[in-house]
Amino acid sequence: MSTEKRPEIRKRGYPLPAGVTRFQEGINFAIFSRHATRVTLVIDYQPKDAKAPKRLEFELDPTENRTGDMWHILLTTHQQNFSYGYRIDGPPHKAGNGLLYDDATILIDPYSMALLPRKWGAAAAYGRKPCCRIVQHDFDWQKDRPLRTPLSETIIYELHVRGFTNDSSSGVTAPGTYRGITEKIPYLKSLGITAVELMPVTEFDENDTVFRNPDSDEALKNFWGYNPISFFAVNSGYANNPAEAINEFKTMVLSLHQAGIEVYLDMVYNHTGEGGHGGKTSSFRGIDNPIYYLLDGKSNYLNFSGCGNTINCNHPVVRHLIRDSLRFWVTEMHIDGFRFDLASIFGRDQQGRVLANPPMIEAIGEDPVLRDTKMIAEAWDAAGLYQVGSFSTDPRWAEWNGRFRDDVRAFMIGRGNTVTHLATRIAGSSDLYQSSGRGPLCSINFLTSHDGFTLRDLVSFDHKHNRANGENNRDGDNHNLSWNSGHEGLACSVRIERLRLRRMKTFTVLLLLSQGVPMICAGDEFGRTQNGNNNAWCQDNRTSWLDWSFLETNKEFHRFFKECIALRKGHALFRREDFFQPVDGVIDEQQAVSTVTWQYLTPGVQNWSPDCHGLAFLLSPAGEGEKSSYFFIMLNGSKDQTLSFKAPEPPGKGRAWYTIINTAAKSPDDLVSLVDAPPHLAKKNIAIPPFGCVVLQSDF
Repeated sequence: MSTEKRPEIRKRGYPLPAGVTRFQEGINFAIFSRHATRVTLVIDYQPKDAKAPKRLEFELDPTENRTGDMWHILLTTHQQNFSYGYRIDGPPHKAGNGLLYDDATILIDPYSMALLPRKWGAAAAYGRKPCCRIVQHDFDWQKDRPLRTPLSETIIYELHVRGFTNDSSSGVTAPGTYRGITEKIPYLKSLGITAVELMPVTEFDENDTVFRNPDSDEALKNFWGYNPISFFAVNSGYANNPAEAINEFKTMVLSLHQAGIEVYLDMVYNHTGEGGHGGKTSSFRGIDNPIYYLLDGKSNYLNFSGCGNTINCNHPVVRHLIRDSLRFWVTEMHIDGFRFDLASIFGRDQQGRVLANPPMIEAIGEDPVLRDTKMIAEAWDAAGLYQVGSFSTDPRWAEWNGRFRDDVRAFMIGRGNTVTHLATRIAGSSDLYQSSGRGPLCSINFLTSHDGFTLRDLVSFDHKHNRANGENNRDGDNHNLSWNSGHEGLACSVRIERLRLRRMKTFTVLLLLSQGVPMICAGDEFGRTQNGNNNAWCQDNRTSWLDWSFLETNKEFHRFFKECIALRKGHALFRREDFFQPVDGVIDEQQAVSTVTWQYLTPGVQNWSPDCHGLAFLLSPAGEGEKSSYFFIMLNGSKDQTLSFKAPEPPGKGRAWYTIINTAAKSPDDLVSLVDAPPHLAKKNIAIPPFGCVVLQSDF
């Protein structure tokens, strides 16, 4: 490969915008670096008649090609068949200055919208050669516009792009890809979800893990992708044709929108794949380490992410980078919302202290371009900062409600002192959101996610089984709030299997009929398993891939899950925008607001004692003259005791109760429509076995 310098095609260029911009006079390159003393633009291109690529290097003059902290150059060419990167040099590393310059490393432009395409598993060239590409935005969006589905109507489905369809059982023609998701849209639409939340899709190096399977000695992969190399570039390894990754991603988004399904991205702005001091430099560290990362007084990385480094989110330069990348995903890629991984790191200053009013959170919430975009925070970080309910007072910010997950799980393993907490979660978590003027739709309710047990494993394992991760079972959370239903592992007796299925159904009812926005982990709707692995981040195999054969094996449970989604969507009283208000006196059909009335086994009698394991509640619709049903829901959280509930009289004249859900019944009697439901005989008690649930619906 030859090295040439062609100063005759260079001009001073412009400091803004950052990244690459095409002008009439040529292509402009601009990159931030405050502490650099020398910046060189490196270009690899392939001449038409040459066998080997050629390299051009343009060293930027600090007088001519620098404005403030922005280095820039314009090349008088319109050709785009090249890749580019930067060599950056600066003062040597000294104790306390945090600088880590290495002129031999070819760095990725943080604003690059595409990197060199590569197939999943192929070796990455980050840091070793120019990896950035110039993007031609010529996709036909066919007048696509944001769906703007109200949060009250939203049901989120979290999935991993590769894991969703990579198993041969998926039946798609392009397994493990964006196109594979596109092929599964009919399934997603029939399930009834309204949004997919994609685990990280920006470029990362899946080969950056050092762990091996202790039994097979197989090298493991960074499967989940929570180790970003770029905040802009879409992962080409998830494309059927890596060279067409951007258009394949856009086609997926367009197709999902045409099916009425929004697209959210799980964005990782709390750390990068460069890791700690022993990590591989690919971009930020070599551009300006003390600007992009949190460092202590000795230049050590502050590690609030648990991944070796922490992004300096509240530095103005980094704030602009994050904001600009979010704008890119919304304007150019038509993304509808974001879930922010370990978002509490947004609230730390440059010393890691917690800020009262973090500018990063405000900048995202108030950005005019992002005003219609859904924002969801994972409101904690790896250093113990837990902000569920207090992440922000801005109602634009929703939160993964870890309290919902934990309180429902605790009730469903027979823990004591759980009924009051369960009732609060069912009613929308007013203890977390009401005091700041927010509503139940700020609560993203979930029982399982990519991180932890699947729903099937939650009822099948007491302990994590992570040996295959290569860390002697030390990794993964030990606080699972799970119960194996009487036997550890999937193989079990018929009696235990019946109990597990009953518990899974009751979990489903609690998730989908509680106030707030439900989130489903892909495959839970048909009982997928990870064989007890609760931290499958490195398992690029059938542990993490969805086994679609369970769709047939567990078709009765899948039907139940699907019908629960339909029930939620069919009745507005499960999807309130505000909290229930206390109502005095008799409930009648002319009331102005919907209400909830709590009881234990007998109408009018409540039991909030620590040793209580049962809860029932009456949901009354708003009296607005429309025909609408009342619902009475009964739950038994006892491990070994059947509870006998008495239903109240259905409010209103001439109404009767009908049993639409009984999680202890066999399919299809476990969930039936109102027109097919058996009537509940007045004054007859309803016996509910351990961890069972019965739902009564009134006629109109």
